[in-house]
Amino acid sequence: MHAGEPSSFLILHGYENRRPASHWQRWLSLELTARGHDVRYPQLPDPDQPDLERWRDVALANLATLTEGTIAVIAHSASALLWLHEQSSGSRVQVDRVALVAPPEASIARELEAVSAFAWPPEQGQAVQDHAPRLHLGADDAIVVVGTGDEFAPHGAAGIAPFVDARTVELEGAGHITPASGFGPWPEMLAWCQGLPAFGA
Repeated sequence: MHAGEPSSFLILHGYENRRPASHWQRWLSLELTARGHDVRYPQLPDPDQPDLERWRDVALANLATLTEGTIAVIAHSASALLWLHEQSSGSRVQVDRVALVAPPEASIARELEAVSAFAWPPEQGQAVQDHAPRLHLGADDAIVVVGTGDEFAPHGAAGIAPFVDARTVELEGAGHITPASGFGPWPEMLAWCQGLPAFGA
């Protein structure tokens, strides 16, 4: 994309998230909207007891309404896993840009009953996945951002990089990349969304 041109964005939140005003995704949605971009930031159903298929249906329904310029998906935590599942399926939804933020590692997600169905790669496919080509994320411009000190991703970027065909970025001390770890306003993600230099590129 070219910096400043109108674009479309789908922002997807994670487990137990009701889109609080303090969260970087809420801030990002407002900043992008103020700059004239078309933004969808849906409240996904039952965030305390998420259902993978219901979340998928809502996400794809919102995505289908985006038509302005470059289309980007920014997914956090459990929704990052949702996107990985979708790209592993036969549908292979295509967009222009994708940013997956703080995807939990499969072993951790499986331990949390509420999001165990979101774990990726699925347990039964792990041995195959270890030797499979890295997963394309449905966009030519794709990035995965992971924080060190994230209890849901204890191996940092190394926990996801072998499995995805995307640039991986590790943010020192960023934890799960939530308001609790200092991510209310997140100017670097806003810069990435606008096609400006970000995350060392």
